[in-house]
Amino acid sequence: MRRRTKIAIGVIAAVVVLGITIIISMVRNGFSSMDEPSAMEAFMATTMRRMAVPSDLKDAKNPLPLTPELLAEGRAHFADHCAGCHGNDGKGQTSMGPKFYPKVPDMTKDDTQSQSDGALFATIENGIRLTGMPAFGNGTAESAYGSWGLVHFIRHLPKLTPEEIADMENLNPKSPEECMEAAFLAGGEEGAATPTTSTHSSPPHGH
Repeated sequence: MRRRTKIAIGVIAAVVVLGITIIISMVRNGFSSMDEPSAMEAFMATTMRRMAVPSDLKDAKNPLPLTPELLAEGRAHFADHCAGCHGNDGKGQTSMGPKFYPKVPDMTKDDTQSQSDGALFATIENGIRLTGMPAFGNGTAESAYGSWGLVHFIRHLPKLTPEEIADMENLNPKSPEECMEAAFLAGGEEGAATPTTSTHSSPPHGH
């Protein structure tokens, strides 16, 4: 019993010391989004992301059958709304992607591709707190349709062809106004413009 108590005290003391060390480091170096998240932050963020997925979606399969038409809709919507941060190829190497904290992930890699369809859907619909990923859902059937379509496209990212990327480049927002429109949710905040190309509520985002 005494040994267990000593071990518990030792663990608590180590956690306290580590916490104090992190706080001191933050105070000295400031808070910059250019920094790499620590291993502890990454672990906590990943854990919280998994916990945030609603229980009915954790193992959910995409209810929409994959068709060329649906994939094309998802590709067009991704190019218009998501590529500004994620890149047309989903690798996050854009002017903004590496400057987020945490940085925009490479969605072609296992960390994204290993997630369930339901988890990807939840991220698109609900966003992720304390990150740059907004919620694109609005609770409608059209919104859900668009999000499930994007899940199919995200699964397709590792197999994206040069021809598809070239096609997406023609759909990327070009003017400052179009870029701002892509940043607003469909039917979003007061003063938000209505997207002029594809919208999340039309039967076609995304981390």
